[in-house]
Amino acid sequence: MVEIQPDQSFIQTLSDHLNHPDRLTTWDGFKLAYQAAQYKTVPQFDGLLALEHLPHVDFMDHQVQAAETVIHQMNGRAILADEVGLGKTLEAGLILKEYMIRGRAKKILILTPASLVNQWIQELNEKFYIQAASPRKKQASWKDWDVTVTSIDMAKRENHREEILSIDYDLIIIDEAHKLKNHQTKNYQFVQSLKKTYCLLLTATPIQNTLSDLFNLVSILKPGYLGNLTDFKKKYKKNTEDEDNIQHIHSLVGHLMIRNRRKDTGLDSSKRKVVNELLSFTEEEMAMYKRLEELKSTHPSFTWLTLAKELCSSREACYMSLKQLQKNAPEGKAEIYDEYIEMIGQLPHHVKAKRMTELIENAGEKFIIFTEYRATQYYLQWYLQQHGITSVPFSGKFNKGKRDWMKQLFKNKAQVMIATEAGGEGINLQFCHHMINYDLPWNPMRLEQRIGRIHRFGQEHDVKIYNFAIKDTIEDHIMKMLYEKIELFKNAVGDLDHILEQIPGGSFEQQIQTILKQSDSQGEVNIKLNNLVSYVEHTVNERRESS
Repeated sequence: MVEIQPDQSFIQTLSDHLNHPDRLTTWDGFKLAYQAAQYKTVPQFDGLLALEHLPHVDFMDHQVQAAETVIHQMNGRAILADEVGLGKTLEAGLILKEYMIRGRAKKILILTPASLVNQWIQELNEKFYIQAASPRKKQASWKDWDVTVTSIDMAKRENHREEILSIDYDLIIIDEAHKLKNHQTKNYQFVQSLKKTYCLLLTATPIQNTLSDLFNLVSILKPGYLGNLTDFKKKYKKNTEDEDNIQHIHSLVGHLMIRNRRKDTGLDSSKRKVVNELLSFTEEEMAMYKRLEELKSTHPSFTWLTLAKELCSSREACYMSLKQLQKNAPEGKAEIYDEYIEMIGQLPHHVKAKRMTELIENAGEKFIIFTEYRATQYYLQWYLQQHGITSVPFSGKFNKGKRDWMKQLFKNKAQVMIATEAGGEGINLQFCHHMINYDLPWNPMRLEQRIGRIHRFGQEHDVKIYNFAIKDTIEDHIMKMLYEKIELFKNAVGDLDHILEQIPGGSFEQQIQTILKQSDSQGEVNIKLNNLVSYVEHTVNERRESS
């Protein structure tokens, strides 16, 4: 039985106020206070209140559903692992906004790669009306700021670390969380030590590579949820092929992870069209390529492999490596490189650079170009300049200010952005819808990460991707074996990244390197690559049938 306790002081207080009218507010003031009190109330526990406050943002169904699931079923601790371009940042922002409206989160820390700090601050401000601060190297008022966006490298510095670890955060968001898989790193140990009520880990890479990786990431969210690492490995490692064990692990992780796939979301308002272009070397270039093969007999296979890949990219990239080999050569051996260096100096402009310029001139629109080598990046920028085409470079090694500046120049001034692999992580370039993969990576998922820079949630135009490769070179085999046979672009397979990492004997990329290093002839390379791709195709088909 509930006992009702009347407020004994209310009548007396009211009487006193009525006797002193100066203590009473105006009618307008009362209505304003009443309205403010109404706003503070939480009318319902189900659904998302934040949607009413953000009418200008067009959220997709899968994003709203993900936010509801994290808040109402996962207690605010989750791994958001949607495929690239499906809007994980929007999901995290929606969850953050909801917790702020409900009064559950005031002190928030967002840890992201340094290259994405400004992008996060901008999106929080423009889309969620959330003001966030970003610290400087020497000055940071961690306790004074309610919402802070910074990099892990900045946060773990000695002059910041202790203050951050002393703060009780209501919500911590970690972008690119797959980089925290190793529990022995300082980054992992720092994040594990943070005091937090709610925690979101964002990653486009599924947490399925190894049992220890899985265990370590889950332990950031819920320490002890999977027990201790030794017992976990002992229980599951011996029976990783056991279907019941696999289902049990998936069931456990399913309570903590949300992974939306492009094929399940209906996000096909913009299409991607992929064109594989096989280009031919000139006679001089092919002669140089074959001449480099002679180094196989006197150098480690990795040396030839590197030089061959570089020559398929640009004369400049190959030249720089040859000069470095000459510089590091033992006494009396340096002169063997003279002839190679002289030959490469006489080569014409690269066939890829010519085709690239032709495509850009014909389209007359913005392009992003990905290359694997900085020397090629410099060469392409110079080459485009000679043809009157404006361009900006982009690299993960640029500091935060320069990265934002380059992105702004590309958006407002330049026609082309030339990015190295390190520059392709996390940046949002939806205003561009043409891409040239000048150099093909050996892991198809790295290519998927690149494409995700422009073919992502919110892209209104069809996206056109050009993949370049040189005929009768290692690039030719990679394109034919990987990008045509696996049909990566025709039918996105959500678990393809998992399949490529789980190949017996090493990841897909490691397998390719091993094949090229250990094969004595082109025929042997073809047979081994064919077998590798057949294994992947078989595994992909098995998964399609089972699903």
